[in-house]
Amino acid sequence: MDNDFKGLVAIVTGAGKGIGFEVAKQLALHGASVIMNDIDKDLLQDASDRINALGGGITHPVAGDAGSIDLIQQLVDEAVQRFGKLNIAIAIAGITLFGDFLTYEQKALESVMNVNLQGSFFLAQRAARQMIKQGSGGSILFMSSVTGHQAHKDLAAYGMTKAGLEMLAKNLVIELSKFKITINTVAPGATLTERTLEDTDYKDTWSRITPMGRPGNVEDVANAVLFLVSPKASHITGQHLIVDGGWTAVSVSPY
Repeated sequence: MDNDFKGLVAIVTGAGKGIGFEVAKQLALHGASVIMNDIDKDLLQDASDRINALGGGITHPVAGDAGSIDLIQQLVDEAVQRFGKLNIAIAIAGITLFGDFLTYEQKALESVMNVNLQGSFFLAQRAARQMIKQGSGGSILFMSSVTGHQAHKDLAAYGMTKAGLEMLAKNLVIELSKFKITINTVAPGATLTERTLEDTDYKDTWSRITPMGRPGNVEDVANAVLFLVSPKASHITGQHLIVDGGWTAVSVSPY
């Protein structure tokens, strides 16, 4: 195992399970110190303990709503107080609320936008402020989705937020490049996680319509994330990397 991230400090939201957990785990195994966040305190503590038991870097859990600006500032402060600095911020926390556009309710839209957009926006802002203060650059990454590129039934609100994150990353190139801070997004396609596997047909359906013959796994997405926030990607910024086994090239509907 290489130590590309040895001595670096990262924040990962949505890290209690799924893609977020795998990203936090891989960062720690590659030597990073990681502030992990999830809204579920018990789930997060267990996730952190499991990663720490593996050796490598260390993680520290900070539970709370990733859409809350106060919580976001707490994550940054905790990184600095506990580990002395902040080098990487990864916004993975998100809400997916399916619903027909014609009957979609305001409360649902506000929930999706609060975490997916507001949380990501202010994590980037507060992390960038700390990175600028340190004067040594850094990396920020948003978790997008193929639904930000292709229409998907009952995901108008969710897809809108994911497309918005990609435009935000592109725009922040103007704001952050002079401080040597990179800003990118990763857009997963169908991915096997605890949530998606609750649908017993999910794996078979997406294996059938994905050109590579299978849905993604969390390692596929984590590998892309780690590359974009690593020193190896220091000249890559404002980019959107789709990890979907070729699905957006053909866009076959699962319905």
